[in-house]
Parts: sequence; structure tokens; C-alpha cells
Amino acid sequence: MSGIVIIGAGECGVRAAFAARANGFDGKVTLVGDESGLPYERPPLSKPDANGATLKPICTTQMLAAKDITLLDGVGALRIDRDTSCVRLSTGEDLPYLRLLLAIGASPRRLTCEGSEHAVTLRTIEDANRIYSQAVNGSRTVIIGAGLIGLELAAELVGRGNKVTILEAGPVPLGRNVPQPLAQRIVERHIAEGVDIVCNVEVARISGRAVELVGGQSIAADLVVAAIGVVPNTDLAQAAGLYIGNGIVVDEALRTNDTNIFAAGDCASVNFSGLGLQRFETWQNAQLQGEIAGRNLAGASGVFQPPVWFWSDQYDLGLQGVGQTNGTATALRTLSDDAEILFYLNNSNQLVGAAGLGVGNAVAKDIKLAHKLIEAKVAIEAAHLEDPTTNLKKLLRPVPAN
Repeated sequence: MSGIVIIGAGECGVRAAFAARANGFDGKVTLVGDESGLPYERPPLSKPDANGATLKPICTTQMLAAKDITLLDGVGALRIDRDTSCVRLSTGEDLPYLRLLLAIGASPRRLTCEGSEHAVTLRTIEDANRIYSQAVNGSRTVIIGAGLIGLELAAELVGRGNKVTILEAGPVPLGRNVPQPLAQRIVERHIAEGVDIVCNVEVARISGRAVELVGGQSIAADLVVAAIGVVPNTDLAQAAGLYIGNGIVVDEALRTNDTNIFAAGDCASVNFSGLGLQRFETWQNAQLQGEIAGRNLAGASGVFQPPVWFWSDQYDLGLQGVGQTNGTATALRTLSDDAEILFYLNNSNQLVGAAGLGVGNAVAKDIKLAHKLIEAKVAIEAAHLEDPTTNLKKLLRPVPAN
């Protein structure tokens, strides 16, 4: 019997399955996941406990049973036959669908240098366990890539007594998605903790015990981790004739060029009217798009609209951001204990983005209110954003016209 089939049993896929049920779909719902066991969250993989990688299930067997959701774990999807509305599984079976969601995420970008097979990546619980079992006290770890994942991992491994070197091909760490003033503070903290960060370098080759750079410098390494970003998983969709553009192209309802097939999460590239294709790689985006896709699979007509929220914990510092945080900030709000928030306004004085850094959750409340301000699209004076005594919640009310 045909029903809803969701390929990808991660945060996005699981959210979609439960959202479809919550929206009244009473047919068959099947989750297909290529990893064995219950679905689990990815962010805790870079934040282990004393025993190693933290496995935090997204749902339980009882929760799935209560909503009559079938989980096919350890099963891959090999092919989509749009003519017969079936998915060919790695078991050899054909799984029919009424509507199909591709929540197949992204895969770590691979190094292309000689000896790249010696570098491990961090994407699965098995990856995490391998890293933490090797990164014992006194180990020399080289992390290639100075993005959020690379720096989060560096903070954890330094705390475990590792000598950590981070290699970055670009001119600065965190150059892609973190405002420069906040990135600089994070980098300074890493350096103070003993992390060696080297930018503008290219890896020539990796051996079992060292990383050699173009130019001849060699860095001893007991463990090498590649953290150079991810690429969306699109092969399954492309083979089925779906449009591809930095991901699986979907409209704002998360529907592909096949009206019965949707895509959401890291693999989805949303074609916004007037803004073009945009893809988001955050935990909150996987949740949000999953819920919207799930409701639409059940017959709703919801649309996805930014802003998207992100966070990163490194040492005792908490980084949070929402919306568009590129370019020069319009306003800086300084809070107690060296916490600070950067705000970004558009030409109409509407808030479009905010990012903050502080100890623990020092900026969490204000970033949550900034999220609401972005959605409200009200005009705001930069001076109010800069003044820490101004309650951001009050700015949600539009200023009366004279």
C-alpha cells in the first residue's frame, strides 16, 4: 500500500514523519535510514562526555510505534522510479510511495591530496567514537579546516590533553559564516588554550604520522581530521531527473519539479522568489524544514521562510546567530561579562541578522528576540539596538506614525 516514504532518518526526516501524523495523515508512513539503530542527533557528536561520543536519540521505539511510523534502519535507497512511484531499496525490495521526501542530508567534503585516506571525518557516531578513542592524552592532532566543526572539535580535544594544530586554506578562521569581530575573539581564546592555528596553507600529502604542506613543512600527527565542510547528497535525486543546483532544487513549499517529491534539510536548495537558490546547513533548519515538509506531505501548503538560527559552543563561550550576518554590522550591543551582539539592518532599517558571543547562554535571550524582530520586519533605530538598557521586546511594536 502506498503512503508517505521519507528517505533519511535524521533530524529532518524524523521531524517530517511526526509532522505528517500531527497534520492528520492516516496512511502508511515509512522512514528509511542507512544507519543501523534509532535516529540520533548530530550536534552532540562534537561534544562528548567522559566516556566518549554522546548518542542522543531523536525518538524512541515507543514514540514511533505510538504514531504508527515504520523505521527501516540499516537500509539504503538505491533508485527512485518516478514512473511507478517506487523506491528500490538495498534489500532488493521496491517500496511504493504516494508522496516522497528526500531528507538525505550532506556528506563530508573529502580531501584530494595524496594520502587523504589517512584523514577521518566527523559525521556519524562511528566517526566520533573513532576520533575520541584515538585522541588520548598527549596525542598530536591535526585538524584540516577552521570552520565551526573544526574549532568545536579542537576545543574538545585540547581539553583532553591533545596538542592540536588547525590548518586553514583561507586567510582567516571562521571566514564563511561568523562575523569577523566575534570570530577573532574565538580564535584568540583557542590560541590562549594552546591551539596552533595556521592559515593560508595547502596540504600536499598525509602519511600515517605526519601532514606535509606545500612548501615542505611537516607537522607530526597521531590523528588527522578533515573538517572542510560538506556537500549535499544529490546523486539519488539527479538520477531520478530532479533539478539540481547546490542541492536538490525545491520551491518555498519544499517541493521538487516532481509534485509528489519533496526535499528538505541539508540536501535542499530553496528557490526563493527574487533571491535565487539558498541552502542552509543548521540543526534548526533541519527541524523547521522537516516539519514544514511533513505537513505538506500530509496535504498542507506551508512555505519555508528564513531566518535560520545557529549556535556553537567552544570552551565556556556560546556563539549564537540568526539571519543574514554578512558585511559590516550596523550596531553593537555590549552586555555584562564581555558578552556582545552585532546587529545588521537593511536600507529600510529592518533587522535582517544578529550574532552574539558570550559566556554560556549570555546572548541567548537577545538572539531569540532578534529572531522575532527579523520576522516582524519593523523599522528600528540603531541607537536602540546599541543601548543595553533598551528591552528588545519593546521594539517588536511598530513606532506610531506622526
